[in-house]
Amino acid sequence: MKDLALAQAKWRKSSYSGGANNCVELAVVGTRIAIRDSKSPERPVLVLSRARVRAFITGIRER
Repeated sequence: MKDLALAQAKWRKSSYSGGANNCVELAVVGTRIAIRDSKSPERPVLVLSRARVRAFITGIRER
């Protein structure tokens, strides 16, 4: 993923985080979803397809 696209990404946290920096943040970057640790935004970012993110969230909800 190009650094420029990530630098311009609009990151958002879950409303459940309560404003603390102890969660993950998501950003739409083109056709993909970027995921990063809110405590360490300078660290590497995980970039997945929307389908992969959807499958991950579905799996969490089913537990």
